[in-house]
Amino acid sequence: MHDTDPTVLPQTPDETPAPQTRAARLRRFLSGVFSLRAEKSQARVGVVALGFSCLFVVIAGRLVMLAVTPDDPGDLRRASAEISIVRPDIVDRNGILLATDVKTVSVYAEPRNIIDKDEATELLTAVLPDLNARELREKLGTKRGFVWVKREITPRQQAEVHRLGIPGIGFLTENKRVYPNGPIASHVLGFANVDNEGIAGIEKYIDGLGLRALAGAGFATQATDLEPIKLSIDLRATHALRDELIKGMEKYKAKATAGLILDVKTGEVIALASLPDFDPNNPVEALDPERINRINVGVYEMGSTFKAITTAMALDSGKVNINSTFDARGVMRYGRFTIRDYHGQNRILTVPEIFIHSSNIGTAKMALTVGVEGHKATLKKFGQLDRLRTELPESADPIIPPRWGELNTITISYGHGLAVAPIQAAAGTAALVNGGYFITPTFLKRTEEEAKAIARRVVSPKTSEAMRYIMRLNAERGSARKAAVPGYYVGGKTGTAEKVINGRYDRTKNFTTFMAIAPADDPKYLFVVLYDEPKGLPETYGYSTAAWNAGVTTGKVIERVAPLLGLPPRFEKPYRPFPAMAQAGAWGIQ
Repeated sequence: MHDTDPTVLPQTPDETPAPQTRAARLRRFLSGVFSLRAEKSQARVGVVALGFSCLFVVIAGRLVMLAVTPDDPGDLRRASAEISIVRPDIVDRNGILLATDVKTVSVYAEPRNIIDKDEATELLTAVLPDLNARELREKLGTKRGFVWVKREITPRQQAEVHRLGIPGIGFLTENKRVYPNGPIASHVLGFANVDNEGIAGIEKYIDGLGLRALAGAGFATQATDLEPIKLSIDLRATHALRDELIKGMEKYKAKATAGLILDVKTGEVIALASLPDFDPNNPVEALDPERINRINVGVYEMGSTFKAITTAMALDSGKVNINSTFDARGVMRYGRFTIRDYHGQNRILTVPEIFIHSSNIGTAKMALTVGVEGHKATLKKFGQLDRLRTELPESADPIIPPRWGELNTITISYGHGLAVAPIQAAAGTAALVNGGYFITPTFLKRTEEEAKAIARRVVSPKTSEAMRYIMRLNAERGSARKAAVPGYYVGGKTGTAEKVINGRYDRTKNFTTFMAIAPADDPKYLFVVLYDEPKGLPETYGYSTAAWNAGVTTGKVIERVAPLLGLPPRFEKPYRPFPAMAQAGAWGIQ
């Protein structure tokens, strides 16, 4: 037997109390609280008051959070960082402003923080009527932490949006790129998009210099942190060039036109215009194929302007001299092909006569004297067989014949069968007249000393003098007479090429070019004007060749621009301008 404690009474299983669950206890409590007995009323009031207090605390906290902090500050910070990037000013060679940043305001939304999205859409489209209501509603209906409502609004619009007082709508200050001169030099400047990123031209070149990396490192937070980009462009000369091209395009009813002024001693592009152009402040038309930069991107058969390179090649080879003669009678046959002169002289011609009469036959025979391989090597040396790259990202490869034989050398010698960008043709011509140095063109300011450091000789000084001489002779007696502005001792060469339409040359559609140098005895500038499909006029006797349109316009450009560029007029003939030609007794020398 076991001892038992007499003070503890034994219990049967039926007498043990059942344990109560939490749910049961809660039901008993609530039933007691909400019973109708008077003694429970104070507890009921306390519970209701506590519930409402908690609800109001949650609502108030949420409103404070909406008003003070964005739901996802990361998106806002990223957007703010992207639009805070500043760009350096762009100025012309004289310090005149071409492009700069101004501060503007944009509206953004935080969709997750907008309570009534339909009301917000209605209110915002009432203040900003150019917004698309459906698109805005879709934006506000997302769960994103940040969306743009409208970029670059006016101060008045900002005030009106602010007065709406919509939670989740805010403003960010950003930089907007502006171009105070509108379309002038637009193909050089390019443009920046709404996020202030360079899309084309010098603007894209600037981005390639590491602008975003500087901004990300905190070194470019305002425009004064960056040195202005100084271009080689002269705004005054560019305006004058563009103005004359506008007039000429309208007069000759051309499809398009373009012009270039190049400093032959430094390679600086002083002026460039290509029409039709665009306004970089509103570049909606910038990507239109008809508005390309025809100087850098267009590739064309340059016609008889190419005869200058052929002539220089022949003279520099030593196989031809200034007094050499070639038979230009009748026609020249090569297989089933026949080469003719446009204004045939039907006689034996000297080298200067071949140039001023623009003889295809004489030029072809000079090229064959050098040979196919020598011709190709010369064009390669003059930069005509490779893509010419400058600071502008826009450029184009030349169109070269896949198989190059004697017939190709014949036609290319007078500007058919090889298509190049006008800027590279201009660079090649500049090398002919600047003493014989090829200098890659630039859109940034460059000194003569800097140019000499990168220049490479392509022809001898004597050949260069010969080319200056025959170009001047062409302005006195040949097709360049219409550009021979008195006082500037101009020299030049015309070029007319039939356009290739559907794989065949169309005799009714011309591409005309004129290249002029001034002054011819010691050239400083090369002037280029081209027209795409100019029309003949009664005053041109129905002709649409280069002398009647591009030549006339070039003369007007020189007349306006030369004084701006500091070229003084000289009304007396320079003394012994071509001494080597005089010593050689060149045809036409006086």
